[in-house]
Amino acid sequence: MPKSKGRRRQSRTVVKPVQHKDTKVSPTWYVVLMFTLMAIGVLVIILNYIDLVPGGQRSMFLYSGLGAIAVGFLMTMNYH
Repeated sequence: MPKSKGRRRQSRTVVKPVQHKDTKVSPTWYVVLMFTLMAIGVLVIILNYIDLVPGGQRSMFLYSGLGAIAVGFLMTMNYH
């Protein structure tokens, strides 16, 4: 009985990924501002809890510290 030849495999071609020439780079001031806001937020919250802020412990300082941290983290979404 004759033997079947079967299917031949097609040769695979390697497709190189497209490299974008317009790479975005964030300016240095953006990175510094991002981390500074996060650090100030943490510092305000810590100073509030050890009672070193003027006016005693107030929730306004906690909210402003959390707001600064949140803005810093939101800035990370646009960081390139």
